[in-house]
Amino acid sequence: YTRDGSFQVDQNGQLVTAGGFQVQPAITIPANALSITIGRDGVVSVTQQGQAAPVQVGQLNLTTFMNDTGLESIGENLYIETQSSGAPNESTPGLNGAGLLYQGYVETSNVNVAEELVNMIQVQRAYEINSKAVSTTDQMLQKLTQL
Repeated sequence: YTRDGSFQVDQNGQLVTAGGFQVQPAITIPANALSITIGRDGVVSVTQQGQAAPVQVGQLNLTTFMNDTGLESIGENLYIETQSSGAPNESTPGLNGAGLLYQGYVETSNVNVAEELVNMIQVQRAYEINSKAVSTTDQMLQKLTQL
């Protein structure tokens, strides 16, 4: 499973992820396709030479889990289901709370920069205090051994 929606067409005409993994179910893009459109409902259509109307070539589905945080990251924006995540629920975008697809958009960051800077400063201060305590303890032990 992946959240990375950066798709491309491989040398065999298959729609694949940025990492080269084929989307499931497989979608083949005709060699004479001029453009690819992915609708909010996941319908993949192509405009071909000599045809005015787009032709549907596949359907992207979304998979949801009871506990998204239970998925195990295996790197490169890939995840595997675990007992903690629950079983996958595959559905058409827009149905069963699965959300919609937006072609050409980039997901914004979910990091609050100001909050993270405050956390970093707090951690730095805690480190300085602990470092000072260790240094003071070390100095006290040196004086004790000199007696």
